[in-house]
Amino acid sequence: MDLNQRITAFSKLGLFLTDFLSTEDKNELALANTERLQLEFSEVLVAAERKNAWFTPANLKLALTGWAESLSVDNLNNWISAYSFSERSLSKKVAVIMAGNLPMVGFHDFLSVLISGHSVLAKLSSDDKLILPFLAKVLIEIEPQFETKIEFTESKLTNFDAVIATGSNNTARYFEYYFKNKPHIIRKNRNAVAVLQGTETTNQLEKLGDDIFRYFGMGCRSVSKLFVPRDYNFDAFYQAMFTYKDIVNHHKYANNYDYNKAVYLMSLFPILDNGFLVLKEEETFSSPISVVFYEHYENIDSLQKQLKEKEEEIQCIVASGFDQKEVNFGQSQKPKLNDYADGVDTIAFLLKI
Repeated sequence: MDLNQRITAFSKLGLFLTDFLSTEDKNELALANTERLQLEFSEVLVAAERKNAWFTPANLKLALTGWAESLSVDNLNNWISAYSFSERSLSKKVAVIMAGNLPMVGFHDFLSVLISGHSVLAKLSSDDKLILPFLAKVLIEIEPQFETKIEFTESKLTNFDAVIATGSNNTARYFEYYFKNKPHIIRKNRNAVAVLQGTETTNQLEKLGDDIFRYFGMGCRSVSKLFVPRDYNFDAFYQAMFTYKDIVNHHKYANNYDYNKAVYLMSLFPILDNGFLVLKEEETFSSPISVVFYEHYENIDSLQKQLKEKEEEIQCIVASGFDQKEVNFGQSQKPKLNDYADGVDTIAFLLKI
């Protein structure tokens, strides 16, 4: 199976997702059982939500829509055009330890390993163990040669050549020790931050709400901290956030909001609160669910230097006119194929092993 075959197969998987999400005319997939697979996929998603209450229909749709758009022939070709691929007579087996905080959060690693011509040995999180195996099944229906290249396991990882592991800072230390003799990518905790300058439009602030609230703020690209000028007035910010007030109707989010607010009040910490989002002044980056930290800055130059020094803790910076690598408001949850987690080029790593 050459690179063009792999690209074609994944682009057809993208068409499968597009068809599944669409209420309009369907694309013509060369699968005799597409309708049955789509019905089965609906059942899988219901089961996934039942298994993990954070996987709401809206968040599942958001994740699936993102991948349906990414897995086009043009997007895939543009992505891999930056690399020099050489077909291998013997591919490597790459173990991938996946997180489960967001739906399909491990799909990019799954795609990267297979598009590079390797085999994947996936160890799924118990929080997200239904969706990816089903999509692998569809991918094999599209291109049967993938059957020998995809394996899922719940056992101890054995017989692999390299590893990509995602976890917390604590588990990363374990991963680094355990996999020290294998080529590896080990990912740790990271968060997105937003830089406000007080000149943002209402539309920009409302889009920032997407960066904060999508996936309940549980992703590494979710904005967990704001940097604001001294004497910043949060009235416009909170007014824009009101669009997302219904998030507190989700019982797990509401429980986190009530708990974190109570802890801060009992500890006599000064906070800002609008009934569904707490703002707390804090130097660290990783805020709990329903809370966003904030910190004042004196000037742009000093803030740029500060964030440069802390870049290993930051996944991306949401801003407008602050930094060349900034992400536009509302776009942090819509990464492109070459927006690699922790800034580590996964394809470059896979092509070297």
